[in-house]
Amino acid sequence: FVLEYSMGEFYSNIGRLNHIAIAVPNITKASDMWQKALGANVSKPQILPEHGVKVVFIESPNTKVELLEPLSESSPISKFLQKNPNGGMHHICYEVSDLKSASKKLKGVGATILGDGSPKIGAHGNPVIFLQPSDFSGTLIELEEIK
Repeated sequence: FVLEYSMGEFYSNIGRLNHIAIAVPNITKASDMWQKALGANVSKPQILPEHGVKVVFIESPNTKVELLEPLSESSPISKFLQKNPNGGMHHICYEVSDLKSASKKLKGVGATILGDGSPKIGAHGNPVIFLQPSDFSGTLIELEEIK
């Protein structure tokens, strides 16, 4: 990890790529294709009501792919699938060592943390935040605290 020293405080920068998330209309069908066509190792599904999704992870040697299926019409993934009915890349997740410091740095440079700005617990049991896509070239960024 690279740390930046500014005005007497340390701020953590992004670490390694944790996963790329793909929204899918049917997680079972999508998982089967990844497994059968690519020989992927697919995790068991997890239900994340706080995020409005069902997820599975596809493991590879250097990162993961997260497949996301909406739990209801009010899920953010449901809205994404209305615009992209076949699915597509939803977000990129990077690791940070200190989410509080990263959030402070982001706010300091004018980046927008989505929601109320507070971390939520993600699929790996770690705190996560999401960043406004328009601040990052149209890409939704997730930051996950990894200790």
